[in-house]
Amino acid sequence: MNGRSSPLLPNKPRGVPRADDRKVLNGIYWRLRTGSPWADIPERYGPATTCSNRFRRWAKIGVWDRIFEAVSKAYDGDLQMIDSSSIRVHQHGGNVKKGGRTPRRPSLGTTLEPSAWGARGAG
Repeated sequence: MNGRSSPLLPNKPRGVPRADDRKVLNGIYWRLRTGSPWADIPERYGPATTCSNRFRRWAKIGVWDRIFEAVSKAYDGDLQMIDSSSIRVHQHGGNVKKGGRTPRRPSLGTTLEPSAWGARGAG
């Protein structure tokens, strides 16, 4: 990691050598940017379970808050925005029409009486 972000990340050595923080961060960013499931993270970022576990663990202990705070302090402008143009909709939400769903209504002049459209048993 570079000198700016490595002090913000936890560094508790455990028995097993840790996966590279840079690869894991890039995997987490890839997942957040694409909206894909954790299991679809490309292999070049390491195991998907490592990325998802580290994301959740770091969220619990406030690592993401410290990162966002550091990025905000480093920015010297007076306006801060998160641009959603790089965030994609999940694959199951991509086919919804703009404006949400509206209930279908019959065209003008159409009656809802069963006898008008030949329903059985309509008298």
